[in-house]
Amino acid sequence: MGDEVISLNKQAIIVGAGPCGLSTAIELERVGISCTVIERGNIVDAIYRYPTHQTFFSSANLLEIGDIPFICKDLKPRRQDALVYYREVVSRTNLDVRPFETVTSVDKSNGRFIVTSLHERHGRMEREADFVVLATGYYGRPRKLDVPGEDLPHVSHYFKEAHPFYRQHVTVIGGKNSAVDAAIELEKAGAHVTVLYRGDAYSPSVKPWVLPAFDSLVRHEKVRLELEAEIVRIEADHVVYVQHGVEHRVATDHVLAMTGYLPDHGLFAESGVDIDEETGVPSFNEATYETNVDGLFIAGVVAAGNDANKIFIENGRFHGKAIAETLQERNGVTS
Repeated sequence: MGDEVISLNKQAIIVGAGPCGLSTAIELERVGISCTVIERGNIVDAIYRYPTHQTFFSSANLLEIGDIPFICKDLKPRRQDALVYYREVVSRTNLDVRPFETVTSVDKSNGRFIVTSLHERHGRMEREADFVVLATGYYGRPRKLDVPGEDLPHVSHYFKEAHPFYRQHVTVIGGKNSAVDAAIELEKAGAHVTVLYRGDAYSPSVKPWVLPAFDSLVRHEKVRLELEAEIVRIEADHVVYVQHGVEHRVATDHVLAMTGYLPDHGLFAESGVDIDEETGVPSFNEATYETNVDGLFIAGVVAAGNDANKIFIENGRFHGKAIAETLQERNGVTS
């Protein structure tokens, strides 16, 4: 087929405009399947919601999609670099992205899918498609503590930047990368930081180039770290925790519960996709990424279920190519 695209007169809807969803749309368009990408925020919304100082684990070339080079002056790009890059990808490929729509249902009738969404301003929208790809990520559903007071207004599961917390007492709950990063940035901005972590030592998952800085803050008592701390409840001015059988209270103005995130399986289950209750992994073919519902595929980190450390942009970006090859072969088109 070369560079020529043969139209298959098929339509696909991609739910989620993260890097893996965008990559899937590009790959499907290349084999002649027309795509619409629906995103509840705008493109790469999860990356936009990262802390403003965030640096990626991966080098720029491992974040590339659509064979479009990611040029970055540093080996590891920052959040802003990625936002610029993925905007450029969408501009160059002219993808049909529909932002600020939340998909509420995916139903199959007479061999076609009916995708219903809710637009922020225009209300209910409905579209038909031959195929649907769920690439919804996992950043939108925080892993809850399930303790009293978690829903108080001064408690957040997201950290954007440290400036608002200047001279404030901030309790960070958690001990992995997001918690450690937040604690370091908060201390830089003049916050009084306490970290409560249920582990008995530093988490082995903390980035090795970050841990020494955090350890230094703890050793010099610039950040207070309490290990083996089990949260009991959150109050207006305190966090109550148990450590070695003894209850403690730490005064706080703000609480950052940096306890990780989980995929939202509601849309999957309602669409008929089977979910493993223990692992959270949807039922899908590992070669084609097609779920137990014919024509309904998944792409990106949602394929890993509850273990978000299995799939990242650098490997999830290839899911779209596997899906495209599957549909290309299914429709009798060979390259």
